[in-house]
Amino acid sequence: MTEPTDPRLHIIETYFECCGFDHTFLQGGTSVYLWNLSRAFAARGHRVSIVTPAHGRLADLRERYEVEDLPYEDVHTVPIVLDPDVWRGFPAEVGLELRTTAHRIRLDGVDLYFLADDYLDRLPDTFYPPYSAKGHDLVFFKPLVFQVDSVRFLRTWFGDEKALVHAHEPYYHYLLPAALRDDPSKLVVSNVQSNMPITKKVYGPKVRRLFDELGVAVALPGPDTADALPLAPRQYQQLTHLHYDYPPDHVAVYELTAEHADLIDFLSEGQLDFYASFRDTPFEQLFARLPIADVVRRNAHKMFVGGCAISDEWLGWDPAAVERDKVLGGLGLDPALPTFFHNARYAVHHKGQVELVRAVDRVLSEGLAANFVVRCISGAGIDDPLFHEVARRHAGRLHLEWERVPERRVFEYAAAADFCLFPSKFEMDTFLIAQGEAMAAGAVPIATDQRGMAHFRHAEGPRTTTGFAVNRSFAEDDELLTAALSTRIRQAVTLWREDPGRYRELARRSAAVAHAFTWEHCADLHLAAFTRLWRGEPARLPAERALRHGWSDLLPDELLTARAAVEHGDLAAYERRAPLDDDAARLFFDAAWRRADFATCEKVVERRPGAVPDEDVARLRARLAPLPDGRLGYRFAHADRVELVLPTPSDAAGRARPRVRPLTRTAPGEFAGPAPDRPGAWLLLTLSSGRVTWDEVRHG
Repeated sequence: MTEPTDPRLHIIETYFECCGFDHTFLQGGTSVYLWNLSRAFAARGHRVSIVTPAHGRLADLRERYEVEDLPYEDVHTVPIVLDPDVWRGFPAEVGLELRTTAHRIRLDGVDLYFLADDYLDRLPDTFYPPYSAKGHDLVFFKPLVFQVDSVRFLRTWFGDEKALVHAHEPYYHYLLPAALRDDPSKLVVSNVQSNMPITKKVYGPKVRRLFDELGVAVALPGPDTADALPLAPRQYQQLTHLHYDYPPDHVAVYELTAEHADLIDFLSEGQLDFYASFRDTPFEQLFARLPIADVVRRNAHKMFVGGCAISDEWLGWDPAAVERDKVLGGLGLDPALPTFFHNARYAVHHKGQVELVRAVDRVLSEGLAANFVVRCISGAGIDDPLFHEVARRHAGRLHLEWERVPERRVFEYAAAADFCLFPSKFEMDTFLIAQGEAMAAGAVPIATDQRGMAHFRHAEGPRTTTGFAVNRSFAEDDELLTAALSTRIRQAVTLWREDPGRYRELARRSAAVAHAFTWEHCADLHLAAFTRLWRGEPARLPAERALRHGWSDLLPDELLTARAAVEHGDLAAYERRAPLDDDAARLFFDAAWRRADFATCEKVVERRPGAVPDEDVARLRARLAPLPDGRLGYRFAHADRVELVLPTPSDAAGRARPRVRPLTRTAPGEFAGPAPDRPGAWLLLTLSSGRVTWDEVRHG
């Protein structure tokens, strides 16, 4: 007997916080995502279960919902092996003795299962352990206890029922794919919710002990190669928020999930692309040399885009019903002026808020006539005095707030605004619902050209763009980003005043793009992938994705394109299609030169002598040279910033931050600064395209 064309699936959503059904329980965006997606699945007729901790809030739940106490009692011990370098004064292993119970609420066609025990009931107000608990308070392991409890619950309560387990954020479920790997009735989809460093690691002996307790036999990932990249670029990574070094006895959580899950789910195509290669970032070259790059490539066929969406409320509200004069006037602003809006949690490095405030200060100090509504949400207020100084300096032009307000009020701010500002940095945003919400209300975006935000189309060409883009940023206090924001704000005001027809076209296009991101569409994307997996169809790597990331060896010759080979500087891939003649060599050289891929430039010159003009070869060889005054000189026309990065000795804890010295820009594409006094220095280049890459300084 064959299954019906559209099988009825049993989808089990599991995450540390799945409380989006009740705003009083809500802690983060993942919870909202899970609830909306679960309801969309249930509305299609699928059986949907959610497994999450009760977080000590069962009494609250009983006041508002019918809570069913299930005949489930699991008395067990969770053994935690402690890292002695972190948990000083603690025993080598602690056993958490637990009695776990399960409770169910049935709501909107979804079965919500809440697990409760002594650890899962802790921190009822914040749910998540503070990072300060690490090394001091065993409550730090509450999420790990949930992983163990959820595996045991899934095995026991659902038994041999066929189900697809959709687990969210690798750090919160890295035990689960391997634990269910040998269960033929359970399919596991790992969802990457945030761009947490792909090399995020945890203490290996702890993982091994828990796998032993769960009866799981898997080989743990090995350590990184110690000399994968020279010291200065490696030390610099901690400044990028993209990678941190760990001791050799730690294991990568993404490797555990990617290797053992059946599929890997991403929120956007840009997020998937970013996580696949880290292209054009300061981490790209190191990533390519680490074992995790092979993990990604080996499991690339499992990756798919399940998408994300904007809430039904925001898509349903009518911006035309908002009284602009009343909203802006109530904030002490002039409704006759063009207005800019920012709405995000207070996270100065992640959200680019320091650069945003500096740019606002700059343009208003110059006399630009505009309003700014800046929301940096924080329960503890804003601790940076710069924000308050700028707000005082521009009272009547800048409204700054950090309190939580009703969602309808936020919508009114966005609907009363003409533009929205989202200069997020470090590629930490994977979908950025807040930008989509503001666009849905008709605000034209000014936003970073991050891969994870590309779906909002603010960085496209003039015929399809929704707004304005600024280059990506991987620096903590980035003057290039501040200057770019200032320029875009001025351009936006000019457009609003001098070309209102074009502005209205962008606003219409912006709203139309945002309205395409519905939970129904998100459910469609997921169910297409889930159904193929349910039927046993093998996952396949799209040729376009393989070409985009330079995985040419995963493709047959007929699917290779010369253009992709040139773009990636992959000479071997090109020569699978055609010999490297002089014309091709020049194409390779020029493309590599624009990307500051000087190794490929040198390779081309070596392979095809005479194909590249002598003046271009001379430019390549003379880009770094001592100046007559003894300083270091650097010439590269495509560079906007050049920084000298020098390694430093490690401290007692084994940590080290490199010294970073910006070179002075003396002319377009020309830079100078003090020469390094010892070997090991590297140059970090920020190109006008937004690409960030490395160039070696050869000492002496």
